[in-house]
Amino acid sequence: MIVTVTPNTALDVTYTVDGLRPGDVHRVRDVRHRAGGKGVNVARVLHTLGADVRAVFTAGGSTGAAVVGELAAAGIAAGVVPIGGETRRTTTVLAGDGSVTLLNEPGPRLTEDEWQALASAVRTRKPDVLVCSGSLPPGAGGYAGLFGDTPSILDTSGEALLAGLAGKPSVVKPNADELREVTGLSDPVAAANELRKAGAGAVVVSLGPEGLLAVTGSGTWHAAPSTVLRGNTTGAGDAVVAALALGLSRVEPWPDILRRAVALSGAAVLGPLAGDVDLAHYQAEQGLVAVRARPD
Repeated sequence: MIVTVTPNTALDVTYTVDGLRPGDVHRVRDVRHRAGGKGVNVARVLHTLGADVRAVFTAGGSTGAAVVGELAAAGIAAGVVPIGGETRRTTTVLAGDGSVTLLNEPGPRLTEDEWQALASAVRTRKPDVLVCSGSLPPGAGGYAGLFGDTPSILDTSGEALLAGLAGKPSVVKPNADELREVTGLSDPVAAANELRKAGAGAVVVSLGPEGLLAVTGSGTWHAAPSTVLRGNTTGAGDAVVAALALGLSRVEPWPDILRRAVALSGAAVLGPLAGDVDLAHYQAEQGLVAVRARPD
């Protein structure tokens, strides 16, 4: 079983507009609501692929109830940790020119008891692979305390990423900007090696349209898509994490994991909402992704 952890759950609200102009009034062509937060998105992708997955997440207030109800309707197995605060909302604006604008609320403060309840919900499920994703809300303990001997993935940024390295996650997945922010290094290979020295078993870096860079104990690879896609990029990184989790659960070699990750990331860009994937693109693209070994 793959278990995803989302301490800072959200109700994602996605607006589609013809164009986005600061200071102007906009007419929304379409609005959609969906349970979100990075770990929830990962679980949704894995569920679509038929994987055995459980989403462990916090939920509070009427917004939290909406999140729980939407995931139940989608058939995604969940471990709900009730909290006293109101679950946050995130807003995505998709404009006709292809731009994507995000507004992310910080999330409610967790009590110590609520954080310990989340940790207990993770431990009792005894996962084969543990995925810890997203920002930490105020009052939350660090991700490092959730890791153990289980294969694990950490997908967060800033101080939460650096603190999480103490738990020695199997894989860390920053994007290029997040990697540069925490290391101060512009060379992604050198920066990834710094994270490995600090505790990460492997580092997979999202390079946007250029694909993925993986710096691991068994080698360094660059995986590139066959074509550059336009669409909703908000769930692309979560799709990469889903592919990494699936690969870890199957003990696959890194080139195979990266082919799936790049193909699934592109499939997410073509999906209308974070957590959606275009399965036809995913299946066709896996054989077209170019994976090349790089010198360490």
